[in-house]
Order: sequence, then C-alpha cells, then structure tokens
Amino acid sequence: MPQLDQATVTIDLGKLEDNTRRVVEALGQGVDVVAVTKATAGSPQVACAMLRGGASALADSRLENIATMREAGIDTTFWLLRAAAPATAAETVRLADVSLASELTSVKALGEAADAAGTTHAIVAMVDLGDLREGMMPDELPGFVDAAAQMPGIELAGIGVNLACYGGIEPSANNLGQLVGLAEAAERRLGKKLIVSGGNSSSIEYAVREGMPPAVNNLRVGESILLGVSVLTREPILDLHRDVFRVSAPVIECKVKPSMPIGTITQDAFGNTPEFEDLGPRRRAICAIGRQDAPPSGLQPVDPRIEVLGASSDHLILDVEDLPEPPAVGEAIEFIPNYAGLVGLFTSRYVRKVYVGGEDG
Repeated sequence: MPQLDQATVTIDLGKLEDNTRRVVEALGQGVDVVAVTKATAGSPQVACAMLRGGASALADSRLENIATMREAGIDTTFWLLRAAAPATAAETVRLADVSLASELTSVKALGEAADAAGTTHAIVAMVDLGDLREGMMPDELPGFVDAAAQMPGIELAGIGVNLACYGGIEPSANNLGQLVGLAEAAERRLGKKLIVSGGNSSSIEYAVREGMPPAVNNLRVGESILLGVSVLTREPILDLHRDVFRVSAPVIECKVKPSMPIGTITQDAFGNTPEFEDLGPRRRAICAIGRQDAPPSGLQPVDPRIEVLGASSDHLILDVEDLPEPPAVGEAIEFIPNYAGLVGLFTSRYVRKVYVGGEDG
C-alpha cells in the first residue's frame, strides 16, 4: 500500500470542466454563467477548467484570489463577489472589472479611484429580497440608481440578488419576479439594458424546473459546479460529478480504545462539552488532518464503513471497527469534502493540492 506523507486534495479538472459545461447547457443560451472560484481560493487551474467549460466570467470574494488568477495570465472578466470597502477602492478598480454594491459611500470611492486611473468600474446593485445577507431594501433602489448614474468613473451595469445563503431563502416566482420588476424599472430610469443577476447555484433548480424569467440573464455559480449538488438539499443535481475533489489523509495511529473517555468530562480544546456513547472498545484511526484544515463534519469518508468521530486542530479521529482489516500506519484514508470542507482545505497551507485530468492536469 503506497504511503502518504501529508493530507492531499486531488482535483479532477476534466470532471470540473464537464460539470461547468452541463450547468451552462442546462441554463441555456440566455443565461451567462459567472463561475465562482472563492471556495478554491482562486485556484488558477480550477478557474481555467471553468472557463473551458463555458463560463463567461469568473467571480471571487477576495481581491487576493483575483490577483492570483490575473498573475497566472487568465484573461477574462473578473467580478468581486462582495461590496468593496472604500479603503480598497483603488485595488478593486485595478483587479476587478465588476463589483457588487449596495452602499453609495463605497460606490463614490470606486468612482473616484476609477476616474483617477482613467478607467470605468462596473457595479451590480444588490437588492435584498429576503435572504438578509447583502443588498439594499427594494425601496432604496431608485435613489441608488439615480445617484450612481451621476458618478464619474462608475457604470451601473446590473441589478442582482443573493438567495439561499445566509437566510436559506429559496428562489421563487415571487422573489425572482420582484427582481425582474426592479431591474426593468431601473432600465427605464437609465435608458439601457442591464445585467439581471438572479442569484447563485440555488437558482439552478428553479431555472431547470420552471424556466428562469427571460429578463434574468446571469447567475453566479460555484458550489453546484464544484461539488455536483443542489445547494438547497445537497442532493445530486443535473447528473454532475460529485467527486471532482477527493481528500486523502495518512493514518498516524490505529488502536483499539474505549469509546468513552476515562475521567471527568469538561470542555474540549474548542470550548465545547463533548458527549459520547459507550459502545465498548472500538478500533480507532487518527489521520493527519484537523480542524485547522477542514471541519470534521465537512469530510465524508469514501468507505461507508468508516465514521468520523471528531477532530482536534491537527488530528481527525475515525471509527474503523467495521473495516475487515485495520488500516496501516501511513495508509491513506479518502474523503469527499462538502462546501465547508472544501473552503478549509484550499485555505489551509498544510494540505497539498494535486491537479489531474484536463489541460492543466
């Protein structure tokens, strides 16, 4: 059995490209897919696979990640997927072609930075239609549109909404219809057509099931492309690949131990008071990966006979009692990450990234 020296995430770029293509085809020609790279920390390899699959642009919430992709020579339109703080206006204008906006103070700073740089910065005005993350309330939009339209250096390029993120509010005929009405009113005020960005991966199922309102011409899609699941149910969607990312971590200990700690239970290292079920002696394996790399709930063992029990900063504790043979020290255990797991894995500098398949594999 090959020995593994550190936790490793393997990325199948061919499957990622295929997932992107399937999402683009499912949404149809009227909807541009802006592929979201933030869960992979702006990985240039991931970004290129998404573009090969038909994404029209790339989006990330961190300027550092956009800088990484630009430095890799990626030539496309970049969206900053959150509102820019005024102090970052010059850097935002330099790195991003489009940013989300809901505060005129920030838009003014962006306009001044763009004007000083001799360019124009595009914004998508975000409206809150119930999810309670970012966005102005609908009655604020007309005044925002009028003010932004007068600012030098600013192009009001679109109206957008975020759904099924903070509040978990699913896309519907009501909220998407409201978005369309607001966008059409803004178009009349401005005398031009706008990008109408109808949300994120959560809008895919509505679009496939009901048909996206014709005015909605843009979606910002990340998780469904990356992980092949619905963000509303985490169930498979569109026959997408669910194993684009596979995590391997080496076993550093494998022993039979009691299933109940011995002594008085207080708080663990993270301030929680753990609870345990006494199942008698069980064989446990410890892998060299921990909460500093990914939350234990974000790693699903590929072998269903393995159970994740918990983790400390650097140790993932597994029940491997049901395996026919105990894993050897140094042997790799494989996992499929969920979204939280993926974010942690790509943020952690302690996890090796290996790309296979596709043009960059």
